[in-house]
Amino acid sequence: MTFRKSKLVVALALALVLLAPLHAIPQTRSFLWKATNGRGVVYLVGSLHLLTKDYYPLAPALDAAFKDSDLLVEEADLGEMLKPEAQLSVVVRGMLSGNQSLDQVVSPATYALVSKRVAALGMPIEPLRRFKPWAIALTILGFEWQKAGFDPELGLDKHFYDRARVEGKTVQGLETIEYQISLFDGMTRAQQDRLLAESLKDSEAELANVRRLADAWKRGDLPEVERLVLRDLSDDRDLYRTLLVDRNRSWLPKIEALFARRGRALVVVGAAHLVGPDGLLAMLRAKRYTVEQM
Repeated sequence: MTFRKSKLVVALALALVLLAPLHAIPQTRSFLWKATNGRGVVYLVGSLHLLTKDYYPLAPALDAAFKDSDLLVEEADLGEMLKPEAQLSVVVRGMLSGNQSLDQVVSPATYALVSKRVAALGMPIEPLRRFKPWAIALTILGFEWQKAGFDPELGLDKHFYDRARVEGKTVQGLETIEYQISLFDGMTRAQQDRLLAESLKDSEAELANVRRLADAWKRGDLPEVERLVLRDLSDDRDLYRTLLVDRNRSWLPKIEALFARRGRALVVVGAAHLVGPDGLLAMLRAKRYTVEQM
């Protein structure tokens, strides 16, 4: 799986972002669903993890679902992620062991791509040589997205988390930060090499692809988002299963438990987790929940 494709299914990975002002995009629906089972109600939102200010204010349906919920459930509790010890854990887990350096664990071609991109960005190569390929891929791409104006502080997850804290709503995570790190750290050396190499190729084309995806998300265009997210994922079925399918299956019983609550919950996960035959929407429908797009 190339990074251009894989990042669309990685909750921690670099976000779905938008390069054009959103006021030009006609909106019909939101990327939001209301699931019911006759007793409880759960809202499910497909998230974009980095955004620009052009995304705000959110569509009325998203605001209404948040206001109607007393519990916010996200992929991970951002309160945990923002702790200094969690940030340190990401750094430590992202470092190569012993005296290893990047040029020893990736192909010469991939290392040449890294050197070229780092030089173009005005970043020093030496500190990066001590990091694992997956960590460098996230570092460089994160730097590029933020340089282009896309801020994780404006991401949908962070937006709802901040509002929940202000309004005194309970926040829960479906998985831990440590587990999310392990998804990357558990990749084989070959997978990490491919991820890093593909993340450094043709960034302008990738930005155009992300624009199309984000435009479809803004319109609530489920078929188009599904097409863009899931195309070519068969390149690496093991990674697809690890990053998407297995996590969805793990989350499903936790989401089902929310229907027994007295209040309503808003579940915010990466958009790729909702779509396709292995998505949460399909899983809920298969268990005879009523799922309606808002």
